[in-house]
Amino acid sequence: MSHSEPSIQRFANPFARYFAATRPAFLSVTFAGALIGLGTAYADGHSLDAVKALLTVLFALVAHAGANVVNDYHDAPNGSDAANQDRLFPFTGGSRFIQNEVLSLKETRGFGYALLAAVIPAGLWLTAHSAPGLILIGLAGLLVAWAYSAPPLKLMSRGLGEGAIIAGWLLVVLGTDFVQRGAFATLPLVAGLPFALLLAAILYINQFPDMRADAAVGKRTLVVRLGAETASRGYVLLIAVAYFWLALALLSSAVPPWCAVALAPAVFSARAARQLLAHARQPQQLVPAIKQTVAAANLFGILMAASLVLGQPA
Repeated sequence: MSHSEPSIQRFANPFARYFAATRPAFLSVTFAGALIGLGTAYADGHSLDAVKALLTVLFALVAHAGANVVNDYHDAPNGSDAANQDRLFPFTGGSRFIQNEVLSLKETRGFGYALLAAVIPAGLWLTAHSAPGLILIGLAGLLVAWAYSAPPLKLMSRGLGEGAIIAGWLLVVLGTDFVQRGAFATLPLVAGLPFALLLAAILYINQFPDMRADAAVGKRTLVVRLGAETASRGYVLLIAVAYFWLALALLSSAVPPWCAVALAPAVFSARAARQLLAHARQPQQLVPAIKQTVAAANLFGILMAASLVLGQPA
């Protein structure tokens, strides 16, 4: 066990233990996605309700935290995390809270589903103060959070995890926008899709260090199915589609011109792609590529949200 991994001694305080089990450092992508949703509503001329915005962002983060914990719980029985000797903690191989006996399976299951359940009353209140369509978005989001790793669907184990990530974070953007405008709209989908694709790239590149352990337990992620060399080229395709989509949206005026600044993270994505192509079969060399993939997604979200707001006339 790496000294940086969780241990019962390190997390003797119960609050710190449960909080850390949500993997809070990785919740930033949901915060960025919610900012995009607020930005799209503002760009379409809707004034932002601060209370509803705060509640939406807060409970989107709670939903993401719950999904993280539920994923750890459902990943434990197949043994992939326990057997993973190539893991690059904290990016791959799970949170290690179950494997290092910091939390039991029962504690992890109860905590994860309690977090997801906590989203429901907040969602109902927001629905009452926006429009009934929000219920559909919320139910779809909870379904994706559960189906990502839970049986019988286990989308990630079937090579469908990237699709679940794209759908999940599109729902974050769409839902945050919907709360403010009270209706469905095109702009959050157009602005949110490249962001969701860049998030899928995080999951995708994280599968390379986990590849041997996943294959050994029959977890057929997309990278396992394609093999390291082919899958490394798939990463290039994934990020290319994300930036190409934004370029098309700019050319067709589907997003404001200021959104061109969100193309800047392509520098980080390109560097990550080069590193992955060079080291697809050397997982211990992929930490810089993973960090740059995470940075690209977060920066894209922040720049997209800022450009949607700042690009509007005063």
